[in-house]
Amino acid sequence: MSDFQSKARAATQAMRDVFPATPLQRNVLLSERFGAEIYLKREDLSPVRSYKIRGALNAMRKQPEQDLFVCASAGNHAQGVAFMCKQMEKRGVIFMPVTTPQQKIQKTRMFGGDNVEIHMVGDYFDDTLTAAQDWCAAQGGHFLSPFDDDDVIEGQASIAVEIEDQLGRVPDQIILPVGGGGMSSGVATWFGDRTHCLFAEPSGGACLKAALQARRPVALDRVDTFVDGAAVGRIGAKPFALLKNTPVPDVLTLSEDRICTTILEMLNVEGIVLEPAGALAVEALGDVISWIRGKTVVCVTSGGNFDFERLPEVKERAQRYSGIKKYLLLRLPQRPGALKDFLNMLGPEDDIARFEYLKKSARNFGTVLIGIETKRPENFRDLFDRLDESGLVFTDITNDETLAQFLI
Repeated sequence: MSDFQSKARAATQAMRDVFPATPLQRNVLLSERFGAEIYLKREDLSPVRSYKIRGALNAMRKQPEQDLFVCASAGNHAQGVAFMCKQMEKRGVIFMPVTTPQQKIQKTRMFGGDNVEIHMVGDYFDDTLTAAQDWCAAQGGHFLSPFDDDDVIEGQASIAVEIEDQLGRVPDQIILPVGGGGMSSGVATWFGDRTHCLFAEPSGGACLKAALQARRPVALDRVDTFVDGAAVGRIGAKPFALLKNTPVPDVLTLSEDRICTTILEMLNVEGIVLEPAGALAVEALGDVISWIRGKTVVCVTSGGNFDFERLPEVKERAQRYSGIKKYLLLRLPQRPGALKDFLNMLGPEDDIARFEYLKKSARNFGTVLIGIETKRPENFRDLFDRLDESGLVFTDITNDETLAQFLI
C-alpha cells in the first residue's frame, strides 16, 4: 500500500466516528439501459448531502491545535466546514458571496450553529476568496481550501476506499465529476492503474480539459455557474499534479442543458435528488456506451443540495435540450383571423406555453414571441413545414443565447 493509500485509509477510519459510509447502490434502470452493472456512490446521502464533509474532516483533524478555520464557499464546502466546526467544537468563519441563495446560507448556519459566523462579501466568488484569505492572514486562522490542499484530497479519496470495500473489488470503470479537482484526483490516485477513471465536466467549466491541453492549470475565459458545484474557472495546482497524465479523451464535457435531463429523470423516476454537479457522472454514461457495456461501473453522485426553486429552470433547459420545446419569433399579419389560422397549424401534441406580442413592427404585421411544447421532437419539423407552406415568416430563437437572455 502506498503512502497516499495509507493516509486515505486512515482518513476513512476517522470518518466512521462521525458518519457511516455512504451507500453504493446498483441502479436497475441504468444497468438495463446501458447493458452494464451500474452502481451509484451516493455522496448525496452524506450528513451534508455532498462529499465535501470528507475533505473538511480530514484537514481539520490534522490541525488539532488550531481553533480557527476559515473558508470561502457558496455551497457544499461551506456546509462541510460548518458541520465539522460544530462536531469538533472549533470556530469557523465562512465567507460567502452576497449573491448566495438564502437556502445555502441557512443550511450553513444550521450545520455550524454558534460555532460558525458567516461574512457576506463580494458579488463574485473571486472577490469572496480574496476577502477570506486576507481576513485569515490578519487573524491567524487556518485557511481551508475546497480542493487545492493535500489533506483535503486525501479526505476525498475516502470515497474510493469505501467503494472498493463495499464492492469487494475494484470496478472496471469509475466516472468522477470534476470541479476544482480535489475529489477526482483523490479517487483516481487511490485506484491508480487498477481501474479506468473517466472524468465529467460541465462545458461551462471544463477546467481539467483546458489544463491538460495547456499542460498546466489555466484560467478559463468564461465560466457558466449553472452547475455551481463544478463551475470552477481554474483547476487546483495540487489536483492537477495528480491528474496531469490523464488522456484528454477520458475527460467528458457535457452541456448544462443536457445535465438537466438526468436531474429530472433521477428525481421523477428514481426519487433521487441530485444537484447539477451530482448528475454529471450519470449523464456521462451516454458518452461511453461502447466502453462500459458488460463492465462494472461506478458513478459518483457528488451532491444533492438542490434548491427546488431552480426546478422550473431545470425543466425548461431539459425540454429545450431534448427538442420538445422551442421559442419562435413569428411575423403575424394584423388582420382578423390571422391568429386562428396559426393555431389551426398546430398539431394534436403541440401546446402553447407562452404567447406575447412584442411590438407592432409595421402597420400590417406584428411580431409575436411564442413558446411551444410538444411530446416528440419530430413534431416541430412538421409544424415548420406547415408554416413555410402558409407563407408565415418565423425565426427559431431557442438556441440563440443573446435573444434568449432578454426574451426568454
